[in-house]
Amino acid sequence: MLLISKLINMQNQSNYELVIRANKSNLHYWNDIWSYRELFFFLAWKDILVRYKQTVIGISWSVLRPFLTMVILTIVFGKIAGLPSGNIPYPILVFSAMLPWQYFSSSFSEASNSLITNSNLLTKVYFPRLIIPTTSIVVSLIDFIISLFIMGILMLYYNFTPGWRIIILPIFLIQATILSLGTSYFISALNVKYRDFRYIVPFIVQFGLYISPVGFRSEVIPEKWQYLYSLNPMVGIIDGFRWAIIGGDSKLNIIAFLLSSLVTCVFFVFGIKTFRKIERKFADVV
Repeated sequence: MLLISKLINMQNQSNYELVIRANKSNLHYWNDIWSYRELFFFLAWKDILVRYKQTVIGISWSVLRPFLTMVILTIVFGKIAGLPSGNIPYPILVFSAMLPWQYFSSSFSEASNSLITNSNLLTKVYFPRLIIPTTSIVVSLIDFIISLFIMGILMLYYNFTPGWRIIILPIFLIQATILSLGTSYFISALNVKYRDFRYIVPFIVQFGLYISPVGFRSEVIPEKWQYLYSLNPMVGIIDGFRWAIIGGDSKLNIIAFLLSSLVTCVFFVFGIKTFRKIERKFADVV
């Protein structure tokens, strides 16, 4: 109720001049997103409080989840399967890939049900609905920052020092954010129209973990399949993170990375278009 009252006050206090122009609805929509930026920060802060306030594990869960996943993948791929890691300690090899994967999977999972969770807002007041799934990125970004500290501890433990490439890491983080946003818009909109999609999301996340090079190097994939494998946009993002963090003999296939970047942009555009198309019916089907 507090959030609804805040929205109504924001609308009442704002002096809008309504100008109706042909084919200008999209422009007005993006202008509205900027006008409702306070709502974005308010919803993001609410999600942060829900995630970390009054929980038994709290922030520790953001540490335990990627750490335990790293331990399991290190044992399965590094010890049992005996896959090569070069001169890099296997835990660092895995965790450098866990950073973007955890960021993406967390954003995707949180956003999938975000519109359903905030259904009371969708039917009462107007605001750009795109704001709701976008806020899931903020919470996932906090988890990402926490995971960076774990990465630093691992590097200290193994006496590993990253090279100059670490300064390029934000480029790959931006790409991971674009992919997270595109897929979040797509799945959150479909979940409103088809409620059984919430059962598919955990499967997609689990399946994606195994087909992405999180527990192994992408170089283990036969060369003739490399470009086909790079159609998975997480391949280029993970390889980019490893190249930036690990350095050394870690390689970045430029063509494969550009292919992953292209697929990421396609996901982003397609996700926005799908969301905008279904958004008109949110109030009717929610």
